Amino acid sequence: MSTEATAPERPHFPARAVVTAGMPYGNKDLHFGHIGGVFVPADFFARFLRDRIGAENVLFVSGTDCYGSPIMEGYRKLTEASEFSGTITDYVRGHHDNQKAALDAYEISLDIYAGSGLDPAKPFHARLSAEWIRRLFEVGALKKRSTLQFYDTEAQTFLNGRQVIGRCPVRGCKSEKAYADECDLGHQFDPEELINPVSQLTGTKPELRPCDNWYFDLPAYQGALEDLMDEWDADPQVRDIVTKTVRESLVAPVIHIKNELREAFDAVAEKLPAHTVHAAEGNATSFSVEFADWEERDSAREVLEAHKIRFRTGKCLLPFRITGNIEWGVPAPELDGVGGLTVWCWPESLWAPISFVQTALAEGAPGRYSSTDWHDWWCADDARVFQFIGQDNIYFYCVAQPAMWEALGWGLKQTTPVANYHILFMNKKASSSGAIKPPMAAELLEHYTAEQLRAHWLSLALDAKAVSFSPKPYDTSVSRKGKAGAPDLLVRDDPRVVDPALKESAFLTNIFNRLARTCFYGAAKACGAHLPAVEASDEVVEGCREATLAFERTVYDMDFHGALAAVEEFCRAANKRWDAASRAAGDDAKAYVAALANAFAELRTTALLMHAAVPAGCELVAEHMGFSERDFFGWEHALETPRQLAASLGEDPSDHEIVELPPRFDFFRKHESQYRK
Repeated sequence: MSTEATAPERPHFPARAVVTAGMPYGNKDLHFGHIGGVFVPADFFARFLRDRIGAENVLFVSGTDCYGSPIMEGYRKLTEASEFSGTITDYVRGHHDNQKAALDAYEISLDIYAGSGLDPAKPFHARLSAEWIRRLFEVGALKKRSTLQFYDTEAQTFLNGRQVIGRCPVRGCKSEKAYADECDLGHQFDPEELINPVSQLTGTKPELRPCDNWYFDLPAYQGALEDLMDEWDADPQVRDIVTKTVRESLVAPVIHIKNELREAFDAVAEKLPAHTVHAAEGNATSFSVEFADWEERDSAREVLEAHKIRFRTGKCLLPFRITGNIEWGVPAPELDGVGGLTVWCWPESLWAPISFVQTALAEGAPGRYSSTDWHDWWCADDARVFQFIGQDNIYFYCVAQPAMWEALGWGLKQTTPVANYHILFMNKKASSSGAIKPPMAAELLEHYTAEQLRAHWLSLALDAKAVSFSPKPYDTSVSRKGKAGAPDLLVRDDPRVVDPALKESAFLTNIFNRLARTCFYGAAKACGAHLPAVEASDEVVEGCREATLAFERTVYDMDFHGALAAVEEFCRAANKRWDAASRAAGDDAKAYVAALANAFAELRTTALLMHAAVPAGCELVAEHMGFSERDFFGWEHALETPRQLAASLGEDPSDHEIVELPPRFDFFRKHESQYRK
């Protein structure tokens, strides 16, 4: 029964798809937020697409972001402290290997986990970077700017972006961790705007000195971005947070000045470029001054600074820096007599997924993929690219990247961004460089299985809001105050407190397990270790069909938690149906086998739909049902019961054997620490 021959309202999937997950920096291992907030959702969708359109038509790529000042700074500190003796490449390679091991442990099914500065992807990435920059230069999208860079007069050296820290100048941002031209919340600004800059080398206030670099003319593409936002607003696969965040930057250049400085401003207003003053609204403490473009706003800033009038800038599109002069970076081609530069790490991380696809296609086994031409994956009308990112990176992937795609003229299709809100830790934002240290991904597996955590993270609804991950083994809040000098009882030690991270795994280890064991133990007893000799009832077949098509639509809409919640409800109903039917059957063998046929159909549907979330356990179901993974999970057979699937494969369904289970077999096990000793 072909899934393509059903209702016309079914969603359309591409012929080929690339799925990407954000690139971790090469100066750290992965904490739970990397895995739970980005990689698990991306893996869920990549696995679903492999089942839905064929594994040969899906490429799931990511890799280590090997270059840039954060990595240089991490390496410098360790070597100066004599805590690391290898090269910077060795330093990055070590973290890359640890990242890859953590991803493997969580069953993240990447086609390639590469490194922008590591073989085999390094030459592909370097070549593409050079081609990219030359092309932007050829079409007039690059502008040479002499900008100011921080210089430490005591150390007598220019400082890279992460060697300067201060307060973010963007109005409304409260980040105290802002670097030379961006804060840790992703806001962009010019170095001279940074408030209270301090050199991380000497602790002194650095000077600003001029240097030449290449910038992408991002403001020239505001119209194209506005049109794209209109398209994305109508696209059910693009979440509201994306267009809302992008539109915050698609506004006129503005300066904000405190109301008490209005008289001082009026005294110099005639020296400013043409502008419009907007009075403070309501209880606002500042009025705003709007300019025609960012250059006129910058001219106004110089006037205001000269007259010592304090101000803060608002968001708007600014030229996007492409090159820098740090040593550890992809070499930039010489342009217009300017050489010796490297590529700033953010732009080259935007095209890194393309170089990773090129690497995967070149390194893959013959016949592994339906095309070995990267253009068929990134440029073809019947191809789509889905980029899974965190909300902090929306500016780069949804503002700078689409504009560059437009400028290149290479026929690159605009990608579909899938942005998640923050995954919090104990209700606070967690960062490996912040005050709240999140548990590392590998460490969590000392308390949970990978599938328990995968199911939990997918159910957090990060598409809608920031949600806390609160694993009980790490909860040091007080559950009960100690009496008479006794120590307080912490949540992590209180047996009465249920672990919120195990809510979803209870479905796996109880409900799903129970349905699977019911089927296989029942068939061994009543069907001679074969599929039941009768077909499921029409009601059950239709229920399976409806659940499958609803799941398809919900996943297409990127509502992963909604999709999994519906499967859980379906499986619970299947268990209830079995309980009622098996009790009613009593000693009636035919009625018992009919109940088993219904249970097998519902088990097959549950395993098919849960496969992308918890693959290992579902693949055990397919194995014991006697089907290959390709036949069992391929969606060309998605609406078929086990007997119908056997018939489609040319078998007599009544002759199809199942693989018997050992006693007390679990398709989904708890972590060893969760079993009572």
